[in-house]
Amino acid sequence: MMRYSRVRCGLAGFLTIFALVLHAGFAWSAPVSVDLELVLAVDVSGSVDKEEGKLQRMGYVNAFRSPSVLRAIQSGRHKSIAVTYMEWACFDSQRIVVGWKRIHDRASAEAFAYLLSQAPVGVGPYTSISGAIEFALPLFENNGFSSERRTIDISGDGPNNSGDYVTNARDRAVRAGVTINGLPIVNNRPSPWGRMPMPNLDLYYRKCVIGGRRSFLVVANDFKSFGRAIRRKLILEIVGLPGKERRQQAHDPGIAEEGPVLVSRAAPPCDAGEKRRRSWTDEY
Repeated sequence: MMRYSRVRCGLAGFLTIFALVLHAGFAWSAPVSVDLELVLAVDVSGSVDKEEGKLQRMGYVNAFRSPSVLRAIQSGRHKSIAVTYMEWACFDSQRIVVGWKRIHDRASAEAFAYLLSQAPVGVGPYTSISGAIEFALPLFENNGFSSERRTIDISGDGPNNSGDYVTNARDRAVRAGVTINGLPIVNNRPSPWGRMPMPNLDLYYRKCVIGGRRSFLVVANDFKSFGRAIRRKLILEIVGLPGKERRQQAHDPGIAEEGPVLVSRAAPPCDAGEKRRRSWTDEY
């Protein structure tokens, strides 16, 4: 199993380098000023089945077709944002699905949504949030845009269990002036291998994943509520609300969206994913 995974990750690493070479071609003219540069980094690891992958993708497609998201985009100083969409799985399995686009009106929002709707949904082994962050960071350089806010939006349904520790990658991003926001997908469905999800994933994201200036998370209570959660989260990210109002709209980060208030939960340790993987296999 590990040999197969390494082959897949190795191939993914080659594709990653190729994508970054293509990405470097953007830097030929003066950067365009926007209100936000946003990397949408979406989990397509093995725990996300085909149907869930489609639900996740359509959540983003529909969000960019939403009038409320467009109103948020047009409310800023430059009345525009720059967005790129990537998918990730193991430590070197990432790909750019839609490259950097400026969204400023209904037509540009629809064009981005259309490109996203037409691209196939990827899949890969294991879960490397740290790998997603490391891949996303260079995407801000020479991307053709300039802004005061750079954000990586991580969505996923499990903890980091591949590559560097997630806190190391998060801290490097924060030192570079990049904010990491989170959209953990909380569910109680077993994986294709019969493994149950890690409890308190939302608290793990709050403690170990998000960071930087005005970072926050919005929790999707399951994959079916993902579309509603991403729409709300995009609006908060785009508008850049003050902390108090942001907390009121996103709810307490330790409580799943529209879920019961649980007062005695503890956040998992930041290496919980690695420990869980070691309990499954001797590949470590």
